Amino acid sequence: MTPVLGTAVDIPVPDGTADAYLAHPADGAPRPGVLLYTDAFGVRPPVRAMADRLAAAGHTVLVPNLFHRHGRAPVVPLPATIGEGTRGELWQRLRPILRSLTPELAMRDAAGHLDWLAASPRVAPGQVALTGYCVGARLALLTAGTHPDRIAAAAGFHGGRLATEDPDSPHLIAPRITAELYFGHADDDPSLPPEQIRRLDSALTDAGVRHLCEVYTGAHHGYTQTDTTAYDKKADDRHWDALLALLDRTFGQAVSSPPRPPADDTP
Repeated sequence: MTPVLGTAVDIPVPDGTADAYLAHPADGAPRPGVLLYTDAFGVRPPVRAMADRLAAAGHTVLVPNLFHRHGRAPVVPLPATIGEGTRGELWQRLRPILRSLTPELAMRDAAGHLDWLAASPRVAPGQVALTGYCVGARLALLTAGTHPDRIAAAAGFHGGRLATEDPDSPHLIAPRITAELYFGHADDDPSLPPEQIRRLDSALTDAGVRHLCEVYTGAHHGYTQTDTTAYDKKADDRHWDALLALLDRTFGQAVSSPPRPPADDTP
């Protein structure tokens, strides 16, 4: 397994500074860049572990604090396990923070994150990839359409509100996308009902975007997040297979065999 270094970094963005986590192979050589957008709970140890796993597969991974305007991550205290007993109170605090991150503000931040990756000596020249979770899947879709010349591939997992009837719905940006996309949807997800899945797939198809949308049967919203009760190891393993395959198609296989943890470990 490739040794990995993880560090805290500060990213200049148009409205200030965003704290972030950076993971990369320990040899310091430039590797393909990956911008990882978190779920609403933000940058925390399990997410840093996900970035480390991508770095061990041969990538330089940046995980920005999406809510930096409200403080450094985590912007609200988080329990060790996020479940039904704690989710309600967390959402009361997170909902206004989440709503304050408008598409316009998020894409202003995205420009700063992409500029930082482009200037980093640890990132190989050229386009980068995106992966996003929950709200991060929505941001990955928006970023792929807002910065098409800078994005080679984008993935989204258990995303919500990807194809609403709102005038600023993310799926409407499909005609601008040139990257290959992959989406792993949660099954029976109230934030992404079947009509939105169909609407997203149709928009991408009509725009000629290379893409694959799959529903992970039996998996709940949040299935990749090991610190939540929604975590589903089978679905999470499928997510890793799909994501690493997308990155391999995009950048070429970065290492001879992508790292897979022992069966009784979490990523």
